[in-house]
Amino acid sequence: MASRVVMPKLSDTMEEGRILRWIKQEGDSVETGQALAEVETDKATVEMEAYTNGTLRKVFAQPGETVQVGTLIAVVGAPDEDISAIVAEASRHEPQPAAVPKAASAEPAPGPPGPAPSAAPRPAAGQPSQGRRGYRASPLAARMAAEAGVQLNAIEGSGPQGRIVKRDIEAALSSGAGQPARAEAAARIPFARAAAGREEAPEYEDIELSPMRRTIAKRLVQSKAPVPHFYLTIDVAMDQAWQAYRALRDAKSPITVNDIVVKAVAIALGRHPEINASFAGDRIRRYNRVHVGVAVSVEDGLITPVIRDADLKSLEEISAESKALAERARARRLQPHEYTGATFSVSNLGMMGIEEFGAVINPPEAGILAVGAVRQAPVVDNGTIKVGYRMKLTLSIDHRAADGAMGARFLETLKRLLENPLLMA
Repeated sequence: MASRVVMPKLSDTMEEGRILRWIKQEGDSVETGQALAEVETDKATVEMEAYTNGTLRKVFAQPGETVQVGTLIAVVGAPDEDISAIVAEASRHEPQPAAVPKAASAEPAPGPPGPAPSAAPRPAAGQPSQGRRGYRASPLAARMAAEAGVQLNAIEGSGPQGRIVKRDIEAALSSGAGQPARAEAAARIPFARAAAGREEAPEYEDIELSPMRRTIAKRLVQSKAPVPHFYLTIDVAMDQAWQAYRALRDAKSPITVNDIVVKAVAIALGRHPEINASFAGDRIRRYNRVHVGVAVSVEDGLITPVIRDADLKSLEEISAESKALAERARARRLQPHEYTGATFSVSNLGMMGIEEFGAVINPPEAGILAVGAVRQAPVVDNGTIKVGYRMKLTLSIDHRAADGAMGARFLETLKRLLENPLLMA
């Protein structure tokens, strides 16, 4: 019996998917578990597998097409099986183009008769047409003339009825006609030509939202609008952590400052389960395991791979896992279990020179930590000023799940861990 292939739900937030390419073509034999097509979801590019044996009889969704989850996209069946009923069903469910309203007639609706318009006088032969500034010129030619300082009354138009057009201005720029100061005008020629090229180019370009960017737009509206954010910022002395990082770097260790922050966050979450939580309507859900999402910037958006049980892992394990997840994220090869299930997230823009920012909570999590750059700053120590290393951390909290005192205690613990890295051992 023929099997219907529908767009699968490949992530918890996926509502639609884009067919990138069909790995199997119509007429190819298919076995259970084989890859049928590559699908771009809101998070990654995933190979869609076949769930039955047979022949790929018909494909309804073409490469580049975006379809909703659950939509029929192909049929797998026996080579000689009648699938006309399924094809007819797919045709009935195809989206119909919206009805185009009947265009209004270009001619005005008949109305009460009025005086016949008088014919506009035509210019005499050899005389320039009167118009803007006394001479008719195309908008582009008029703008080029104004930018280059060209006098229109000294130019003879070559357009219809003596109209001054772009080529007339370019000729004037080359010959110097209509220009009071040739040297000054010559200096304006490159700008005028560049402006002319820009005038001819489109004013803007519409870029279709990728599935990832579309999901980000939907998710952030769901977060920022209904979730009552509040923010707490703390300045952390990173002198000891920075010295440890530099020693690790000199020893060719791949551990980064962000790895140290993730480890400290995981330990602090274990000590403050009220932050490792989410708001669930009529209850607050506190998680018994610490799964930290680490924001990774990709070509067309942001994704948060998850380091599971981060509080139980060593710095070396966190570093290796973070690097591997980030590489797969940028290659769009993450599997759904690798970017779902976080209980708290960390977003770091310090490597881009950002000293402080507030991050938007990724629901259903109750919090996210924004990490700024480690910077050198003047520090007062026992009455003397010295150079120290400082880093600002901003905690965004869902006020429905936690309050300011809870967030402050969490940041106090996190600060103590980062300022004394041996406490994380």
